[in-house]
Amino acid sequence: MSPVRTSTVSRYGASRDDVAALVRALDEPDYRARQIWDALYHRTVPLEDATDLPRRLRERLAGDLPTALEPVIEAVSRDGATTKWLWSCARDGAQIETVLMRSPDRATVCVSSQAGCAMGCTFCATGQAGFERHLDAGEIVEQVLRAAHASEQRVSNVVYMGMGEPLANYDAVWTSIERLHDALSISARRITVSTVGVVPAIRRLAEERLPVTLAVSLHAPDDVLRSSLVPLNRRYPLREVIDAAAAFAAAKGRRVTFEYALIHGVNDAPAHADRLAGLLTGARLRGGAHVNVIPLNPTAGYTGRAPVTAAGFAARLSAGGVRATVRRNRGVDIDAACGQLRARVIDGPQGSASATMVQ
Repeated sequence: MSPVRTSTVSRYGASRDDVAALVRALDEPDYRARQIWDALYHRTVPLEDATDLPRRLRERLAGDLPTALEPVIEAVSRDGATTKWLWSCARDGAQIETVLMRSPDRATVCVSSQAGCAMGCTFCATGQAGFERHLDAGEIVEQVLRAAHASEQRVSNVVYMGMGEPLANYDAVWTSIERLHDALSISARRITVSTVGVVPAIRRLAEERLPVTLAVSLHAPDDVLRSSLVPLNRRYPLREVIDAAAAFAAAKGRRVTFEYALIHGVNDAPAHADRLAGLLTGARLRGGAHVNVIPLNPTAGYTGRAPVTAAGFAARLSAGGVRATVRRNRGVDIDAACGQLRARVIDGPQGSASATMVQ
């Protein structure tokens, strides 16, 4: 008998009501819907491994609740702490990336929100590739659950820092956040949404019910330099971005994190650190400001490179009254920065990353 298709919704795009409707259409008892939801979000196992469901039903569900992502490459870092997947989206073949990062106290999944990106940040591999489309909420949620299936630790943190600008795909991103919070029980404070400064969306985010963490990518302390690195700055200049971040901090009572990709000879001078410190301390952000200093990840489409050390820049910020940390780049050997693995597959081998093609 052919599968009963009540909709085209994917496995992790389906709501509880969708699952209940499918169970009724299959003439199964109502409690099967609870078992399916429990397998998906409480036990976080693939439906094929949910042995409390009859094999016949599991086979039907494989067709009626299909996964949205097909693995192309799975790459594991030499230290085993970072795993990256390149996925092909089932509906159109668009390729996206997901990263799982493990440490003794947490497991974090970095998700993509778009296939490609329209922001055009000059140093970003995703921006260099251009924009294909928005992901739907199910495609975003599935990235977290597929990573959870591969992690011995419970996934405790999710960061929207993969391919794409999350706040340019606001509705799907927020729907996915609610699913991860409500169904997977991930604390809102452990969900971080990153943006290069989509000001109206930052202000909208401040009005939502869940107090997620906001990370704003600055990369420069003045409009002239920032516009050369982040084209969106021409539409939403620094002052507007900082004001929106301050409004978010005030509304949520949360400290905002600012990301700063450090590029040798471009934005890494002591004067840049001093101007950035003055900008952030002058904004009087509730809870203060925290800057993540990120040594530039190399990409084939940008000639810039990371400085020899980022510690001096971070120390200068700290001396100026801004808390600063240097982010350790993880998974460099597997092209773990957003867009890099996809670019390597499309454009050909770059660097020393090793990956396994998934058959």
